[in-house]
Amino acid sequence: MTKSNFTRRGVLKTGAGASAGLAMPMFFTASSAAAYTNEPKGGTVTLGFNVPQTGPYADEGNDELLAQQLAVEHLNGEGDGGCLNTFTSKALKGNGILGKKVTFVSGDTQTKSDAARASAKSMIEKDGAIMVNGGSSSGVAVAVQGLCQDAGIIFMVGLSHSNDTTGKDRKANGFRHFFNAYQSGAALAPVLAKEMGADRRAYHLTADYTWGWTQEESIVASTEAMGWETVNTVKTPLASTDFSSYIAPVINAGADVLVLNHYGGNMVNSLTNAVQFGLLDKVVNGKDFQIVVPLYSELMAAGAGENIKGVLGSMNWNWQLQDEGTKAFVKSFGEKYGKPPSNSAQTCYAQVLLYADACERAGTFNPCGVAEALEGFEFDGLGNGKTLYRAEDHQCFKDVLVVRGTQNPTNQYDTLEIVEVTPVEQVTYAPNHPMFGGDEASLGTCNPGA
Repeated sequence: MTKSNFTRRGVLKTGAGASAGLAMPMFFTASSAAAYTNEPKGGTVTLGFNVPQTGPYADEGNDELLAQQLAVEHLNGEGDGGCLNTFTSKALKGNGILGKKVTFVSGDTQTKSDAARASAKSMIEKDGAIMVNGGSSSGVAVAVQGLCQDAGIIFMVGLSHSNDTTGKDRKANGFRHFFNAYQSGAALAPVLAKEMGADRRAYHLTADYTWGWTQEESIVASTEAMGWETVNTVKTPLASTDFSSYIAPVINAGADVLVLNHYGGNMVNSLTNAVQFGLLDKVVNGKDFQIVVPLYSELMAAGAGENIKGVLGSMNWNWQLQDEGTKAFVKSFGEKYGKPPSNSAQTCYAQVLLYADACERAGTFNPCGVAEALEGFEFDGLGNGKTLYRAEDHQCFKDVLVVRGTQNPTNQYDTLEIVEVTPVEQVTYAPNHPMFGGDEASLGTCNPGA
C-alpha cells in the first residue's frame, strides 16, 4: 500500500484543516512520530480478544477464546497449522504477522456494552492491542466497533448477527465474517414454507436489544412474504432467566408457531419453558404446534438437550461440513480441546487469520492498509466454501445453513443436523437495503488513529 492510498482512505486531518471544536480522544495522545495507533515497534504484535466470559453468552465466549488461542498458535507456526494449510491466500507462513510473533490479551465483555467498551479500551490503551476481535452480542459489537473506529484500531467482529452491525452502524474500521439476521430469514423461509405450510400464525418472543429487533424484523418480513400471519411480537429483557410468563399467552393468542428470537442461555431457558408448557404437544388451528429458533449454535443445542429435537433454525457454520477448511479446523480444534468447535469459535478463528493475512498482503499493520486489503477480498479454505468480504459494507457473503435438532443423536455432539446449505446468491442483498440503513448508511472513512 502506498501513502497516497492511506490518504484516500481518510487519514484524520490535523492543523488548519481539522474540524474546529472537536476534542481528540485520549487514544490519540501517542507520540506524533507514530503513523497509526499502537504501531508495533519490537518483535511482537498484540491482538485483543474481547469475549463474554461471564453472563448469558459465556459458553459462546469461552469457545471463541479457545479458537482465538488456536489461531495465534497457527500464526506462530505451532501445532498442525490448521486452516493455514487450506486457505486460498498463501500470504501467511507460520512466522507470525509480518515477521513479528503474535501475542494476545483477553477481556470479559460480560455481554454488556459498557463493560465491553471498557475492556477493549484497556486492551488498546494499556496493552497496545493493534486489533480487537470477539464478542457474542450485537449490542456489544456495535459499541466496540464504534470505539475501535474512534481509536484507529481494526475491529474484526466476532459473533454478531444483527443487521445493524454492517447496516446502519457499519464502520470503516469494522469487518464481519458472521452472517446476519436478514440472511437467516432468507435461508429459513423457504424451508419453513415447505415443512410447515404457508398458512401459519406466528408469535415472536424477542430479546430486547439490537440483535433481537433486527432478527424479529427479518423473520417477520420473510415469513409474511410467504403467507404467514404475525399474531404478536413481545420483547423480553436480556437478563431474563425464566420465560414462563411470556410463554403462557402464546396459545391463547391463536398462534400455531412460536419464534424464539433468543440466543445462548436465553434460548435454552425459553425453549425449555415452552416445552414444559407442552406447546409441542398442542394442535392449534388444525396444525401441530411448531417452534422455530432462527439463530442456532451447537452450544445452545447441547444446553437445550432433548427439547431441541426437530426444531428448525439457521447457522453460520457447522463442524459437520465437509469442505477442506472445515475439516482442517475441526481436526486442529478437536485434537487440542477434545470436542468439536462451535460456529462462534469458527468465526473468531477465521477473523484472526483474515486479519493477519490482510496485514501480510498489505505489507503493513496500518489499519487503513489492512482495511483496503480486506475490502472486496474473495477467498476459500476457511469453511463454508467461497466467501466475499464486500467492500461497500464490510459484510462477508457465503453459504448459509438451515439446521434442525437431531431426532436420534448418536453421541453428545450430534445435536444438530444440516437440512439445507443455502447458496450465497439466495442470501445476498443490496448494500443500501432498507433493513441495513438504506441510502443513508455509510462506512465513513478509515481512521488510522495516531
